[in-house]
Amino acid sequence: MKKIISLLAIMISGLSFAQVTFNPGIRIGANISHFSDGPAHQAWNYTDSNHYYYYGYNTFDVKSKVDLYIGFQGNIRFAKIYALQPELYYSRQGARFESQESSVPSKTVTVSYIGAAMVNKFYFDKFNIHFGPTLELLTDHKNIDFTTEADLGILLGTGYDITKNIGVEARIKKGFVHIYNDHTNVTFQAGVYYTFNMKK
Repeated sequence: MKKIISLLAIMISGLSFAQVTFNPGIRIGANISHFSDGPAHQAWNYTDSNHYYYYGYNTFDVKSKVDLYIGFQGNIRFAKIYALQPELYYSRQGARFESQESSVPSKTVTVSYIGAAMVNKFYFDKFNIHFGPTLELLTDHKNIDFTTEADLGILLGTGYDITKNIGVEARIKKGFVHIYNDHTNVTFQAGVYYTFNMKK
């Protein structure tokens, strides 16, 4: 109990005497994404200009695909140990559908989002852990018919400040909305960020 009280006292002290700063930045990196909340082997349907595959007729393995994200961040540092970081970004996600029938071609499903996140960051020297809610709006999709154009989710990640301006990050982002049948977005992100130092 004494240790808990001491830790709370340190946190309150840090929040009370820190000077609030604001530093904008940019983020860029790779997405490794797939669709979840379904069995490993499940029938899907998708469309293109030449074919329409009915749900339940052909079976596909749903695998991860690699794509990219890029965005802006605004780091509001309230204390040495805490910052609130609003983010705006563009993210290409989706999945790889590997056909189990030799006569049926495999497909790569791509979905593109414009998203926003409100990230809480807790700093431990050069390391940080962060989490927060996300809201993403569908801007484009390929080889799939979606049932919704918005996704709500949450992210959890960690970062490391290599220098005062440059850092690396890794995150897992999980959507809660059933974007297609009973399936949701799951995306692992790995990338870098650059923070611009603003004058006080």
